Amino acid sequence: MNRIYFDNAATTSLDPQVLETMMPYLTEKFGNASSIYSYGRESRTAIEQARKVVAKILNAHPAEIFFTSGGTESSNTVINAAVRDLGCKHIITSPIEHHATLHTVEQLQQSGAVTLSFVKLLPGGHIDLTDLENLLSTHKEKTLVTLMHANNEIGNMLDLNIVGNICKKYDAVFHSDTVQTVGHFPFDLRNTPVHFITGSAHKFHGPKGIGLLYINENVKIKPHIQGGAQERNMRAGTENIYGIVGLAKALEIATANYEKDSAYINSIKKYMHDELIKNIPGVAFNGDVFGKSLYTVLSVCLPKTNKSEMLLFNMDINHICASGGSACASGADQDSHVIRAVNNNPDRVTVRFSFSKHNTTKEVDIVVAKLKEIV
Repeated sequence: MNRIYFDNAATTSLDPQVLETMMPYLTEKFGNASSIYSYGRESRTAIEQARKVVAKILNAHPAEIFFTSGGTESSNTVINAAVRDLGCKHIITSPIEHHATLHTVEQLQQSGAVTLSFVKLLPGGHIDLTDLENLLSTHKEKTLVTLMHANNEIGNMLDLNIVGNICKKYDAVFHSDTVQTVGHFPFDLRNTPVHFITGSAHKFHGPKGIGLLYINENVKIKPHIQGGAQERNMRAGTENIYGIVGLAKALEIATANYEKDSAYINSIKKYMHDELIKNIPGVAFNGDVFGKSLYTVLSVCLPKTNKSEMLLFNMDINHICASGGSACASGADQDSHVIRAVNNNPDRVTVRFSFSKHNTTKEVDIVVAKLKEIV
């Protein structure tokens, strides 16, 4: 039985072209980029070339792009630096952020470094922008606003321009976790009022363990990891060269095929949405399904029965990969903090299906038939 992989928001398969681009740096081109001989210079050139590619695609300056181990490290770096180096004494975030953000801000609050405010959510799970403005106007101290561009569980998207302009008005620092959107949507960072964004290659068919951090050129922060001059003194440690080269290649491919792929993936999402409504009585969906939302994610709410409680387990037995909450918690089938915040109904079970360009309507048919059987 072939495996049906509907968990692309957790991670995606590595594109064969990306692997091909990485291979020389795993084999003969193994020089350390900090070495002065030609072997090392070759690696250094590859890194700087990748940086230029990424900067051009995001419409940023190469000096604003830093390579990290992934989205988690990027978000940790920014949030800690905003408090330590930029003088932020207050943080505004939302209850549905990724744990890379939530755990970091909670730790800063517990240590007494900052006060923490959670912006209210509207009924469909979008950020209440009136409440955001209200929080900014009532707190006089320097504030960091950290809000994700798209939620990894329900898919709801934030308008970076609107939020960025609200932050500007109150002189707040704005960080957005864009892990679910870099490689899936066009970015124009020169014309977006944001100080920091993050990305992770394995969300767009690149390798795991490599991410990016955009730091606007007008912002000066100190490194999060000490011990070397790599990444223009911003991140110590020998560079993950094959990862960096792979990230840039994956981003290039994603950008070149954006129109075609996004339309196709959205059609798969729509097809599954419609098939579920036709076949499963009482099915519902979380978030702003076809409004301001990721075309890759469909968060499905099913009536809770003895059978549906074991849903993920039953799907797994049938070689179907999906998740309950986010991937970071999908091993323990615990209730997701995001679903609790947007739809706290004990009589429903939530499953997230997330799609890529490799999925087909035939796979959707198999999954819907299986769900019908289970539920």
